[in-house]
Amino acid sequence: MIFEKAKSHGISANSYFVGSDESAFVIDPRRDCSVYTETAARHGIKITHIFETHRNEDFATGALELANATGAQIYHGPGLEWGYGSTLTDNQTFLFGNLRVTAIYTPGHTDESVSFVVTDLATGDVPVMVFTGDALFVNDVGRTDLYGPEQTERLAGNLFDSIFRRLLPLGDGVIICPAHGGGSVCGVRIADREESTTGTERRQNPVLQLIQKDDFVKYKLSEKPERPPYFRRMEQVNLAGPRLLGKLPKPPAMPPDVFNKHISDGALIVDTREPTAFGGAHISGAYSIWLEGLAAYAGWVLPYDRPLLLVVDDEPACEKAVRYLVRLGYDSIAGYLAGGIANWYTAGLPIERLELISANELKNMLDRKEDVTVLDTRRQEEWEEGHIEGAVHIFVGHLEQRSNEIPKGKPVAVYCSAGYRSGLASSILLRAGQRKVYNVAGGISAWLSSGLNTVKG
Repeated sequence: MIFEKAKSHGISANSYFVGSDESAFVIDPRRDCSVYTETAARHGIKITHIFETHRNEDFATGALELANATGAQIYHGPGLEWGYGSTLTDNQTFLFGNLRVTAIYTPGHTDESVSFVVTDLATGDVPVMVFTGDALFVNDVGRTDLYGPEQTERLAGNLFDSIFRRLLPLGDGVIICPAHGGGSVCGVRIADREESTTGTERRQNPVLQLIQKDDFVKYKLSEKPERPPYFRRMEQVNLAGPRLLGKLPKPPAMPPDVFNKHISDGALIVDTREPTAFGGAHISGAYSIWLEGLAAYAGWVLPYDRPLLLVVDDEPACEKAVRYLVRLGYDSIAGYLAGGIANWYTAGLPIERLELISANELKNMLDRKEDVTVLDTRRQEEWEEGHIEGAVHIFVGHLEQRSNEIPKGKPVAVYCSAGYRSGLASSILLRAGQRKVYNVAGGISAWLSSGLNTVKG
């Protein structure tokens, strides 16, 4: 048996390559799919099937891309009018060498959710692993809020039945292979550890301790996870099927004058450098989304109807940025600034700055009673754990729509946990016309390390 996991960082999405003898299948492939074809070539095996556990909301599917490259057949769960592939039936089975794969219907996260049970017939007739999609995670279960509040109770009840009547009865020793790991917005408290079994989850997963259906449903109704706006677009894209790429795009390197012409024509600038570098010098109107934050935050702020221009440190950073954006369905990446920001200001083109201040500098400003707005851009649960007294709370993903709530004409000091999300938030405020914006370096972590107090709630 061949088993390899491909993890998409930033969105913490897991896809899987599994094979036996001469055939293999892939679960929930991402759009930049060469990782699977390279794995198949390395093992001298052919990818014949592509299984999707559900219509993913957080990334553009790579099923069509992989099918185009390999000729593999695509299979989905029932209940949606898919624009491609075939629809599975409950308990439908497939054979791959010594492996038997059984599709079991496990709705709850979404109505079409399916899990895939693998039995190694060479060693017995007992299931050895199950690909649970977004139904069951390590230390958590899937979201049930994606259809809106009027559907959450029904979905939560379905998820309870799927877990307690379909997944856990497989046996305590079955290895679970979830579609996401810690940090994904497809769960609320997914553990960083991604290896587990049905028995371990039955005993340790806090949600699975709610063995009465009413308690389980009540708990799911109480959750209020954030929903990135791009989820809706991904649902539409993944139902119809994304545009075929053929290969990962290679945006051209643009000299400053060409780059500037594209800005004038309406393209958006995405500066992927570290917040400190962005603060020192950046192009006016740029979004500051650090490279490793692109996958998690681009979908909150970047529209799909305008070309994107990248400011990166080097060509490898450009390739990584393109990979992250393509996974989110961003296909219009016009190019990147050749020579980086130094080439821009060397050409005599204007720059803008974002001042960084320390936690102690912010404390001194507050002690002096300076008229400054303190803005906390973290998630709700982070805010409740402790924040700077008197701060305004707006999650960074909501700031673009709520920037008018920040008073104009006076300084704004922006913080998060470490200074990255606040860098993005600061760039949003600059784009909205705020002129005196400070990014608090080190964020709340630096505040606490300096011995300064927070308030809860």
